[in-house]
Amino acid sequence: MKANRSDSGIAVKILRNSVLILAVIVFVSIVSNFRNKGLDTETALFSDAIASTEFKGVFIRSEKAVTYSGNGVLSYKVADGGKTGGGTIIAEVYPDDEQIARNRQIAQLEKELSILKKIQNPGTLESAQPASLSENINESFRSMIYSRDMKDYDALKGEMESLLVEMSTYQIITQQVTGFNQQIIDINAQLADLRSVGVPPTETIRSESPAYFVSYCDGYEEELTPQRLDELTAEEINSITDRKSDEPTIVGKLIDGYSWHLAGVIDNSRKQYAVGDGVGLRFDSSSEVYDAVIADIRDDGDPAKSVIIIECSRFNEELISHRAEKCELIKGEYHGLKVPREAIRFVEEKQQTTGEDGEVVAESSSSIKGVYILKGEQKLFKKIDVIYEGSDYVLSKAHEDDDSYLALYDDIMTEGD
Repeated sequence: MKANRSDSGIAVKILRNSVLILAVIVFVSIVSNFRNKGLDTETALFSDAIASTEFKGVFIRSEKAVTYSGNGVLSYKVADGGKTGGGTIIAEVYPDDEQIARNRQIAQLEKELSILKKIQNPGTLESAQPASLSENINESFRSMIYSRDMKDYDALKGEMESLLVEMSTYQIITQQVTGFNQQIIDINAQLADLRSVGVPPTETIRSESPAYFVSYCDGYEEELTPQRLDELTAEEINSITDRKSDEPTIVGKLIDGYSWHLAGVIDNSRKQYAVGDGVGLRFDSSSEVYDAVIADIRDDGDPAKSVIIIECSRFNEELISHRAEKCELIKGEYHGLKVPREAIRFVEEKQQTTGEDGEVVAESSSSIKGVYILKGEQKLFKKIDVIYEGSDYVLSKAHEDDDSYLALYDDIMTEGD
């Protein structure tokens, strides 16, 4: 009887001690979880960044002013950015605006007449079939939308004309209309009336050689030339303004070649940019990024006011509408894990050098940059590989095959160690 009581007492003590131990474990776990939940963390996610510098860019091109007598009104035959050949008519001079308006009306009517004659062409009507025309109409419409989205307005104009011809031809062969003979007769009558009162131009301005044309001058054509790139100073660049000349004899200017330079003043104290670097240029007047190369960087003892010369070989209308323009110099685009700067820590990592016999012959240590992450109840140190530095964050390259580096969705501790 006494043995049973003794065994029962021992069992009770064991059970009581087990319950106490379990209670302690639960208490410690609760406290630990409570402390960890109170820690600030940020999930590691991918982010993009652009390393760039904004500055005032000054365009420098090989330019020649084009002038005329100043008597009369100019009617341009070449659009801004248009390519000319030797002898190409750039502009014509008329006594007044009335004749220019008359010429525009004649040109519009001639265009309409050309389209109508194309529709009425017997060969077009004989070979046209409703099914194929319907397919062509759909294709022209899709091409027109694509050209619009790509901002290719020359192609858009051509697609609109094709769509008009196809739709009108479809109307004729499906007998929705009988033809456009009366419209052709009316247009010819209007053209005869307009031409009967027209006058020839008093002056004709032609291009002397192949070039690109721009319908304005700003007075810098003789000052800002490729030959003066080595002489430009920060003060001179900063003094240049975007302006248009109001001289009454100015027709515009011819730009020789498609290669041009951009000059500016930047802060290169950190030696971020160097001669030969490939960069991107984005201007206020355009959303496109233009590939370019740094041709020269120099300073007069103050790298915070470095003169930078950039060369680009891409040419279009948007790049000739200004002399000076705010622009963005793009060094590179980066993609990596975003890490708050306040979370970055440094730990000492020891390295050992062993001899041929396997014994340690030397020891050294280095400082490793990384962050602490929270994984369950554990605090682990993870290395980071910085590829971009922002004002309050950095981007770390992802090392998917190395667990010692920060990984996607890790909970980064932003306070404490």
